[in-house]
Amino acid sequence: MKIYTRTGDQGSTALIGGQVRKDDPRVEAYGSLDELNSFVGQAAALADGELFAELKLQLVRIQHELFDCGSDLAYARPKEQGYKVHAELTANLEAWIDAWEQELPPLERFILPGGSPLAAALHVCRTVCRRAERRVVSLAAEMEIHTEVLRYVNRLSDYFFTASRLANVKAGAAETEYKRSGKVFR
Repeated sequence: MKIYTRTGDQGSTALIGGQVRKDDPRVEAYGSLDELNSFVGQAAALADGELFAELKLQLVRIQHELFDCGSDLAYARPKEQGYKVHAELTANLEAWIDAWEQELPPLERFILPGGSPLAAALHVCRTVCRRAERRVVSLAAEMEIHTEVLRYVNRLSDYFFTASRLANVKAGAAETEYKRSGKVFR
């Protein structure tokens, strides 16, 4: 099988159930999720060793779930059932966040992205996730989508923020507080 099909040479691509232009809002939304998935893969590659074994497993699981999100957004027409993303996936993210917050120092001020290489990569995941979320929100304003995808992507950025903080704690890397921030978290 050849990797190239030439079907997109005129600027169109296939959705599940139809053809659209490559700049269609659905393609933009699931393309942003695909970009995020690549950055998650990069973070997973940095999550080496026993110290980050659980995090690495979670990141690979999230990669599969991001493919599920893209699949659910790739339908030319909404369907009533059979979507891959469901509330349990979002609940899993919340459980991981809640468990990790017990290991983190209290957060009072905004922090700058960075610290350890893994934490910095997870901050990139967070910001790319927020952009992907904006694309999904824009898509939802134009047409009906599977709304659980939006909930999942929203919670996922919170996961990446918490995971970045945990990566710094485990690596012994300091977080840098934004100097001009007052205490915004209580």
